[in-house]
Amino acid sequence: MIEDNTLQTAPRKQVMLTGLRLTPASAAALGVLLITVFTLFTAPYVGMADNGDFFRIIYSNGLYFNLPDYDSRYFGYFVKQFGIYQYYNENSSMLVSSQSLFIKLAVVVNKLVFSKEVFDIRFQAAIYVVLYVAAVYLLIEAVTYKMSRKRGMIVAGIAVFIFGDTGYTAYFNSFFSESVVMIMMIFVFASWLLLYRKRYNDYVMLGLFLISTLILTTSKQQNAPVGMVISVFAVSLIWIRKDRVFRYLTAAAIALMMLAGIATYLNISKEFVNINQYHAMTRGVLMESENPETALKSFGINEQYAILKQNTYYDQYGTVDVKADILEKEFYSRYGFVSILKYYVTHPDQMGSILNTAAKSAYTIKPAAMGNYEKSVGKEFRAQSHFFTLYSVLKEKLAPRTFGFILLWMAVITGVYMPSFVAAVKARNVRSMQRLMLIVATMLVGLSGIFVSIIGAGDADIAKHEFLFTQSFDLVSFLVLAGVISRGFRARRKLPAATEAAPALPVNAGAGKGVSV
Repeated sequence: MIEDNTLQTAPRKQVMLTGLRLTPASAAALGVLLITVFTLFTAPYVGMADNGDFFRIIYSNGLYFNLPDYDSRYFGYFVKQFGIYQYYNENSSMLVSSQSLFIKLAVVVNKLVFSKEVFDIRFQAAIYVVLYVAAVYLLIEAVTYKMSRKRGMIVAGIAVFIFGDTGYTAYFNSFFSESVVMIMMIFVFASWLLLYRKRYNDYVMLGLFLISTLILTTSKQQNAPVGMVISVFAVSLIWIRKDRVFRYLTAAAIALMMLAGIATYLNISKEFVNINQYHAMTRGVLMESENPETALKSFGINEQYAILKQNTYYDQYGTVDVKADILEKEFYSRYGFVSILKYYVTHPDQMGSILNTAAKSAYTIKPAAMGNYEKSVGKEFRAQSHFFTLYSVLKEKLAPRTFGFILLWMAVITGVYMPSFVAAVKARNVRSMQRLMLIVATMLVGLSGIFVSIIGAGDADIAKHEFLFTQSFDLVSFLVLAGVISRGFRARRKLPAATEAAPALPVNAGAGKGVSV
């Protein structure tokens, strides 16, 4: 088993570089910052083309498309400037999302230093970069805490390789909510890990954990289960300290996370329900069924609707009017998330087929459908940047494309960490239990991204919908890899316990072994 170095007593070593003292965390943050700034803020600028979704979030935030040929750039070209409404904005909010907080802040900064009429999306990207670099810093600080300088710097280099990949950071120059998801997911992971490490002030880390979870959960409607999953596994955090104030605050934070998940689900607009519902049937149940007429009959739907198989809601010349009243009465009203889930459970062959379909796109960080360059650069339509994308390319090419591998990955990692968790339970050391709680919660959050995608919308735009899984996969795998680098497969040294609220773990030759970072 890989050793646990959480209780290691050796002081952190630092490296001198051009007169600056760099820890592994600051080295990783600096590396990600330099690569991202070069990618997003120097010509040719890299961003993400609109797939038709931007209107959902920008109109209600006071922005509009000011290019006369904007429609011709869908999917193909990144656009960096948009108009700012000067007078009354009649557009109501199409969706409730925490993403609006960052857009509004960027618009304010834009007006102060650039223009009151034109919005440059790079102001938003700058805000995201600052937050992202801070998140990476905390993540590496948690992972390399009390690790030797040499090994810590190796881990920092791997972090730059993974989290500096432009497959991730290109989202910052777009209005896709994946930017918020990516940043807040790292904050959630890092703050929980820092609570486990007892690194920094517990109250501050609890506050960061709460805020980042709330923003993550409310960033997009698909993330409604995130707050619920995290809140359930975070219950154990209540007992990592003895003082009542911390316990009451933690309990209140957990309740807020759960309520955020429920509220996000209840606030899904009727239009988005219909879009996802349509795809769940046409791009899910019907597509995977050998006999679509029989499948429709099981839902009480007229068999003639089998003609909709593989159609999308946005087809320019669709078979039916997707907004027609007859479809509402005879189609949408006959099924929902629960009934589709029940259908898949009773048809395991179709369930396995669509899960494998999902697994094929589960490791894609940057969807191939959207281009990364401005039209003025002269690149072909949908051309993508390949600068610093080795990790995302290798991941997509080498990762096994079956859902069985995902289950195996989850089982192996859980099993490897289980011995130290069991030892912590026996010793009643709640803080030391948190590592496995975090890992399992992160894996289930990622898994929820897959299930919500396929059951709620079939395979429509599945690569982007599964972004939460691919990031969860990277965070957990990075934690395990850092554990291997940190200690290797050597025998445990006898170390004193360092947690404050509960009895120390036994450190005899046979106890408490497991994977750690």
